[in-house]
Amino acid sequence: MSEAIQADTPPRGLPKAPPNGLVAAILLAFLATAGLFYVNIMAAIVDGLVSGIGLTEAQAGQIGSVNIYGAAAGALLSVFLVKRLPWKALALVCLVVLIAIDLGSITIASYDVMFPVRLIHGVFGGVLTGTGFAVIARTANPDRTFGMLLFVQFGLGGLAVMVLPPLAPLYGTQALFIALALFSAVTLVMLPFLSAYPAKAKDPKADGNIQWTPMLLTLLAIFLFQAANMGLLAYIIRLGLDYGLERGYVSLALGLATWVALAGPFLVMVCGLRFGRLRLLVAAMALTLVGTAIFHLSGNPVAYMVANCGTGITWGFVIAYLLGMTAEFDKAGQASAFGGFISKLGLASGPMVAGWALATDGGFPGLINLALIGLAASAVVMIVPARMLDRQRALTDD
Repeated sequence: MSEAIQADTPPRGLPKAPPNGLVAAILLAFLATAGLFYVNIMAAIVDGLVSGIGLTEAQAGQIGSVNIYGAAAGALLSVFLVKRLPWKALALVCLVVLIAIDLGSITIASYDVMFPVRLIHGVFGGVLTGTGFAVIARTANPDRTFGMLLFVQFGLGGLAVMVLPPLAPLYGTQALFIALALFSAVTLVMLPFLSAYPAKAKDPKADGNIQWTPMLLTLLAIFLFQAANMGLLAYIIRLGLDYGLERGYVSLALGLATWVALAGPFLVMVCGLRFGRLRLLVAAMALTLVGTAIFHLSGNPVAYMVANCGTGITWGFVIAYLLGMTAEFDKAGQASAFGGFISKLGLASGPMVAGWALATDGGFPGLINLALIGLAASAVVMIVPARMLDRQRALTDD
């Protein structure tokens, strides 16, 4: 038994995907998504907790936040585990636990019980996602693999937000948690087909060359970007309903917008580093700000659809590049795992702050303005590390 657990390769005879090929990128995308797939259907979960089991909007937002705060803690823990334990054994344990907790959550209808249960779920999900990020950093082109990660998340997330929200008033959160368990089960089946991805040998001279200021700025940009986007997304269904849109249209708009948003990570896979990072990020952030501002016109169904589509495209585009930037600082994957921690910290903080903002007199217009402020700050912060990496790459190419 111990030998089987320690083995970091599939059994003999079982085919493995080429480590830097398209199939491997898809498998790694599922691995890194499984622990945090609930973020992609967060709006459905929040709505389901309110309309399905009768929690208040504040309580639903808190459960969503604590789930991601747990994931942030797990991602931080993965930074220390990823080089000390066989990553496949670690992923196996996490997936089994996630499936058990999601299935167990079906029977919970109490806020006091749901809160700690989803916190534990988040910790194991965070370890899994952080491990996935670390393995992705060991590939030949992490930017494109992160693009595939977002492509998988948006594609399946689009299907989920179209199908699941209408079921919440009828079946509570049962359909939502079953969907999460199924996703983890599919990922569990994929796990043996991944290559070993050993950590790359570390250059002993590299430690002194790490430029901490741009790395920390990248992490700050990730935090602000994720918090601003997730704070708005967690309540995007409630926002549409508050502006007078019908529930059916809101679900359809979110699902279609998530599929349209596949263009974002697809463009990352196509562009790669061909045009550098700075110009692409500046253009994408400008479009993000415009798209977010359009949410003020959500009483118009077309405006609501356009805002969701536009911000969805740029979200997947920008975060793929930001996460890819963290991989440039440490090819062993620890920096990317820590980037995953910061990303989840932002994702968790967004709904928490958004719930507070909605409790004030500002309502949903105030929440939109708060998101605009966070996104603008993130755009300013990411300029320095993006420019530095572009300059380093130009010198290397010369």
